[in-house]
Amino acid sequence: MQKIPMARHVPCAQIQSHARKSSSAVNKTQTEELKEHEQERDFFCVVSDAFRVFAHRSAIMLGSAWAFAGAVFVIVVWLITGPTFHFSDTWQLIINTATTIITFLMVFLIQNTQNRDAKAMQLKLDELIRAIKNARNELVDLEDLSDEELKKLEEQFQRMRKRAEKDGRSPSRHVDPVESTASHR
Repeated sequence: MQKIPMARHVPCAQIQSHARKSSSAVNKTQTEELKEHEQERDFFCVVSDAFRVFAHRSAIMLGSAWAFAGAVFVIVVWLITGPTFHFSDTWQLIINTATTIITFLMVFLIQNTQNRDAKAMQLKLDELIRAIKNARNELVDLEDLSDEELKKLEEQFQRMRKRAEKDGRSPSRHVDPVESTASHR
């Protein structure tokens, strides 16, 4: 049976298109399996895309001054109602429960938007490194290096900066062959 690539970075529409093209080249049983797989993939893509849009819009709204003002308003109302409820355990439990639930859900929204932003930034930086003629291409995908390798690279950049300060010129983007990160990979 022909496998459909399921790489995370491939858009859902591209996977669905591949599945449709592949179904003409296989027998009926495989075609039925591909259609079933495509329906499962359609559902996953719809849910994934819907969450992405929801997380993005939520991050925009919840990161606004109005959202902060609304949260302050809720706290003020809760404080004002304290004497009415004699500052009871139930009164305290209400705000504790509400803030815990909101915080729990916000973690997922924030993580989703941060992951997307970080990935987009990384790809932009990778493109810039690749596009600059004399750039050190081994700096692409630094996020895949170990902590030890990153530490060595950081030390290398510190030495370059100190050398440039000592010489009274701007830091060079080139390093001595001895300092090359290629040997660390």
